[in-house]
Amino acid sequence: MGPRLAGSPGDRAAVAWGQALLRELGFSKVRAEEVTVTAWERGVETATVVSPYPQKLVVTALGGSVGTPPEGITAPVVEMKTLEALEEAVKADPDAVRGKIVFFSRRMARSGEGPGYGANVPMRSSGAAKAGPHGALAVLVRSIGTSTSRFAHTGSTNYADGGPRIPAAAVSNADADLLERLLARGPVKVKVVLGCRPLPPSTSANVIGEIPGSEKPDEVVVISGHLDSWDLGTGAIDDGAGCAIAIEAARLIAEGVRRPRRTIRVVLYANEESGLAGGKGYAARHAAELPKHAGAFEADSGTGAPLGFSWSAADTLEPALAAVAKLLEPLGAGTLRKGGAGGADVSPMAPAGVPLFGLRQETGRYFDFHHTADDTFDKIESPSLDRAAASVAALAFAVADLPGIHALPSSESR
Repeated sequence: MGPRLAGSPGDRAAVAWGQALLRELGFSKVRAEEVTVTAWERGVETATVVSPYPQKLVVTALGGSVGTPPEGITAPVVEMKTLEALEEAVKADPDAVRGKIVFFSRRMARSGEGPGYGANVPMRSSGAAKAGPHGALAVLVRSIGTSTSRFAHTGSTNYADGGPRIPAAAVSNADADLLERLLARGPVKVKVVLGCRPLPPSTSANVIGEIPGSEKPDEVVVISGHLDSWDLGTGAIDDGAGCAIAIEAARLIAEGVRRPRRTIRVVLYANEESGLAGGKGYAARHAAELPKHAGAFEADSGTGAPLGFSWSAADTLEPALAAVAKLLEPLGAGTLRKGGAGGADVSPMAPAGVPLFGLRQETGRYFDFHHTADDTFDKIESPSLDRAAASVAALAFAVADLPGIHALPSSESR
């Protein structure tokens, strides 16, 4: 289906494709449950070093960003390593960023030797909201990824209600290195032109299909990925791979010697990337039946080899999980990690006490491609994808076949 930005033609085509595929595979109760999603279009995006000498920069607008005036914004650049550094700078000098383009420069580490993805995302998601009230004209963020190529890494940015809205873009890591070198030598001026703009709310849908349970069909185990993607690449690893894992895991269960006691429900969520409307909408629409959800699985870590699962549920579930994990050791997926939200899309079910499971995968190169134009089908690793689907099928079957539901303790669900 190509790029699947929420509310776009590609997104609508993917919703139709998902329903057709689930019907073709023999799933029951296939439907699309509509949700209202934020919509946005990218438009032109350019940036150029004006001084000390001309140099084109590779940038991409952050999702939800406002655009610049048609002529762009030309201003001096001021470097801030982090949001905390910004706050310290304006505390010392209220005009530290006024009339300037703020450049958040801290890099993401590939391993555990430095700040990872989650630690750096706040600069992307709230950098513009934090810099705008202090008079900044625009924000540039070093790409939150590990690639050394000139691919910029997009993702959502958010604004405070009633606060100023200034343009925000990510700059490729190679060009972020250039900006750092230039700024170390002296003043730098950059011109940024962004044609992006918010659009009126649109409609998308969660695509759902089921494998009915043999004894307790009104009780449910969700297996999921998210159907939408960013618009730079084709969303193969984020999260076409997760959708494939969810669908194949359910298909494997359906073809097994016997069905589990509970229903397996595949959910391909809408709008994970720019608002989580699908996950929130599912939890709200199915609120009355969430007490009968025995578990919710999500795959949203690309195409790498499975390592195991995170889980949040009552401790009484641990012996059963450990027994299945032992069976998954030949696949490399035998480790269990207590805690975590399972995944962004299933996390809205946590307050209802639904046990949550997240597929953990090898992600050594995931952030080389994630949210960039380089997220394309050639990055898919078929053997790893097969192992991941088999791992999810095994653990989801076990949860769906347990005699009782092991809800999250109330303290954890809060």
